Amino acid sequence: MDEFTSASSRRWTIMAVSIVGGFLVFSLFVAFIGLPLAQAPNAGLDPWTAICRAVGILPGTPAQRQPPSNAKAAPVSLVRWTPRTLSILAGADRRPGAQLAAAVCANCHGENGVSTSPDYPQLAGQSAQAIYKQLSDFQSGARYNEIMTPVAKRLTPDQLAEVAAYFASNNAFLALGVRETDPDPAAERLAQHGDPARGLPPCQSCHGAHAGGPIEAPVLLGQNSAYLERQLKAYATGARGNDVYRRMRDIAGKLTPDEMKAMAKYYQGLV
Repeated sequence: MDEFTSASSRRWTIMAVSIVGGFLVFSLFVAFIGLPLAQAPNAGLDPWTAICRAVGILPGTPAQRQPPSNAKAAPVSLVRWTPRTLSILAGADRRPGAQLAAAVCANCHGENGVSTSPDYPQLAGQSAQAIYKQLSDFQSGARYNEIMTPVAKRLTPDQLAEVAAYFASNNAFLALGVRETDPDPAAERLAQHGDPARGLPPCQSCHGAHAGGPIEAPVLLGQNSAYLERQLKAYATGARGNDVYRRMRDIAGKLTPDEMKAMAKYYQGLV
């Protein structure tokens, strides 16, 4: 009796394993061969490509045609903070940068970095890292301007850093970062506290003195209001997109046109 029970149990076990195994094999066949072969004509694929896509060897799906695309990956910035670049930015010799500024930059930004037109940003006293980052982006194409792009492309990375270091050291001519403001209360609130309900961080968390924000965050206080307003609008519309991790595009996209104007006036120090 025990032998009969044992033999019967083994038969049932073998039968159960066979059924489960057969079902698994059938499922794999349908999933990775049957369905891909049935879907291949609709996607314009040969049978082997359809099967490889179903298995995961090739990208795409055998179920539908893949839209053609010529898009290429385009990083928002190709700036490189090499030890040599950082050394030049922090160095004490400003003579090479001064010579370049006089020859290349003075027409728009002034020889000392004090622009006479609101169309151009003030550079004197600006963060050296901020200037270098923007020049590097103009050179790489991450940011485009019909005037600045050709200028930046003519200079070497060392020269970009030398110019940035020179203008950053020229804070005797324009006190970027220390100008007194006569603030609009709403603008001051956005600058100092942000608007958590809209997911807006305080501007000062990155652009304030010693804020500890990204190394490339520029000094805003004392900058031309027309220039600042124009950049906020460019970020909001996506016309400018060289902000790392979309920081400024996301922020500017939540501001109203009136808020952009008010913030620009606040940072220039206008009533």
